[in-house]
Amino acid sequence: MIKKTKSIVSKILLEAGMIPVFYSPDAALSKDVVQACYNSGVTAFEFTNRGANALQVFKSLRKYIDENKLNLLLGAGTILNAATAKDFAEAGADFLVSPILKKEIAVYANEKELYWIPGCGTLTEISKAEDMGAEIIKIFPGAVLGPDFVSAVKGPMPWLKLMPTGGVELNEANLTAWYKAGVVCLGIGSQLITKAILKQKDFKALELKIKATFEIIKKQKNR
Repeated sequence: MIKKTKSIVSKILLEAGMIPVFYSPDAALSKDVVQACYNSGVTAFEFTNRGANALQVFKSLRKYIDENKLNLLLGAGTILNAATAKDFAEAGADFLVSPILKKEIAVYANEKELYWIPGCGTLTEISKAEDMGAEIIKIFPGAVLGPDFVSAVKGPMPWLKLMPTGGVELNEANLTAWYKAGVVCLGIGSQLITKAILKQKDFKALELKIKATFEIIKKQKNR
């Protein structure tokens, strides 16, 4: 794997529109999900650090993406400290995502020239994240804060690049509301990769769902 520069990662993430967010302890299932996402036009995928063997599954995904020459960024999510950031960076993460803002992660990411997306829930946290070098800032939890929060914080800081995650709904009204509020990207997890899809291993249904979501997002981005 050739490490991508921060500028290349930035360009891809800002154009991605949507980043699927997923975790499973099952490496084979995770590969199927990644492939379905890639088939549907996904350019960045976040695998979260939510289980004891998350790092091992992540490594298997990194190998799968590289061996199959998928033009896909693989990010590591739920990064809560610098030690975990180091583990996933060394395993080949193209970017790191946190639900929190933590200085030690920022210091490590900046030192290693890694793209880090911290999670924030107030304008003060967002401002601190900018000071720490973050470009895209995760608005979390998205369902609690809502599109009105994005509109409000972009009033005094219109240049912000915000990505809500957590409870983003796939209906057209909700997706449209987020983009009208001024987000640059959406992180979408279980609303997209549902338990039913995983249980039935209906990856064609997942592909159709992703394509339909992209169509809505594309309309908003082109306005």
